[in-house]
Amino acid sequence: MSMSIAIAKTCGPGRPKDLEKRAAILQAAKQLFTTQGFDGTSMDAIASLAGVSKLTVYSHYQDKERLFVAAVECVCQEQMPAEIFNADLKGPIRKQLLTIARAFFALITSEAAVAVHRTIVANAQQSPKLGQLFWEAGPKRTQEAFQAFLLDEVKAGKLEIGDLHRAATQFFCLLKGELHARKEFGCGEPLSAREIDDHLNATVDMFLRAYAPR
Repeated sequence: MSMSIAIAKTCGPGRPKDLEKRAAILQAAKQLFTTQGFDGTSMDAIASLAGVSKLTVYSHYQDKERLFVAAVECVCQEQMPAEIFNADLKGPIRKQLLTIARAFFALITSEAAVAVHRTIVANAQQSPKLGQLFWEAGPKRTQEAFQAFLLDEVKAGKLEIGDLHRAATQFFCLLKGELHARKEFGCGEPLSAREIDDHLNATVDMFLRAYAPR
């Protein structure tokens, strides 16, 4: 089974042929939403690029907003699979946090993610619902998965956290930092591997100093 079909299968049931069409629709949607924006992308264009009829697109996704949400969810699943949030209570927590940090930073600094985020911000006033849909499909789901990871680590005595929600938001905001802002604004030199590595390690170390058991 190809990766695209596997991702499509996690996003909805169906027969193999339906899954192939669903995967093609999702791939087309991700490409067009990234390059054309939400308003600039039509269901006709998605159907054409996917090689299916518009009726088929609507049979899988009732409207463009639901297709947008599905595309965001699947991008997150591709780059931050649920497995990385499974706490390995026998392994070092620093290694696990670094794995999550690398996956998250790679996701938010990808060209696709930056393009979609710019679209959301540009349409915030005209289409506030779009921003809410994006938040729930992407950032909120990721944050909740990380909170569940932190809870397991707290129960195992590896962390001491009073407010899991606050700790999760702090971790992801620290990871974004200046490097993500530079990427989003399109200013400064391209990020080097060394620069990213130093940033991620420093962030994880700071988080552990704040929440290590006293």
